[in-house]
Amino acid sequence: MAEKVTVADFKRMKEEKTPITMLTAYDYNLARLVDAAGIDSILVGDSLGNVVLGYESTIPVTMEDMLHHVKAVSRGTKRALLVADMPFLSYHVSREQALTNAGRLLQEGGAQAVKLEGGREVAGAIRAIVEAGIPVVGHLGLTPQSVNQLGGYKVQGRDEKAARKLIDDALAVQEAGAFALVLECVPEALATYLTKTLSIATIGIGAGAGCDGQVLVTTDMLGLWGNQPPRFVRRFADLNGPIREALEAYRSEVRSRSFPAAEHTFTMPAGVLEKITG
Repeated sequence: MAEKVTVADFKRMKEEKTPITMLTAYDYNLARLVDAAGIDSILVGDSLGNVVLGYESTIPVTMEDMLHHVKAVSRGTKRALLVADMPFLSYHVSREQALTNAGRLLQEGGAQAVKLEGGREVAGAIRAIVEAGIPVVGHLGLTPQSVNQLGGYKVQGRDEKAARKLIDDALAVQEAGAFALVLECVPEALATYLTKTLSIATIGIGAGAGCDGQVLVTTDMLGLWGNQPPRFVRRFADLNGPIREALEAYRSEVRSRSFPAAEHTFTMPAGVLEKITG
């Protein structure tokens, strides 16, 4: 097995201009597959609210939800750097609350780092967490926990005012001590500028190829949803159809009694059943 990926590797890969790979996982088996594929980092995203728990947004996801899934993913992760999302209102009330919840994701969940959405307004929480020895990934641009405030899932930072704010927020996140920054649904030119300006690694999702790395929701890139994926998603496989076909074949064979067949069943010594049933 290759050596465990660390925070220091993110810095090294940025300096060497080696693209960083990150994907989401929400359970043991998917984590095991992503890890075995050599992906650098696994994110247990609060996107589990959408793709696992069936919510319309990430807002209903709780700390207990996150801990449950982070624990499962950590059991299947050997090499990748495991990052856990801090869910809505788990770091907004106070620095003490932020530190306590971040600590739980490492101590109870098995994560190696946490991710927070927001810029200057969460810099104090980032600083407190980092000062306690917990690595932090920032998240700017389209921040799903703020979808109601943003007015929907839209590209962020297109006009001058929004772009200036995003740059200021990125610098604040870096200054607070984050070691990496996710840029979601940000114009490519702005994301490329930030990547060149910041000393920390940028991880893009819908932010173009100029970032230091890329992240996707694994269920999107594997086509496990039957819905239309966002524009920035490339489906590297379309597994929704084959899985449905397999499920329909199972139903058909059970109904026709062609499954289970002889090779799927067990036998017992001749005469045993007759002896006990008369």
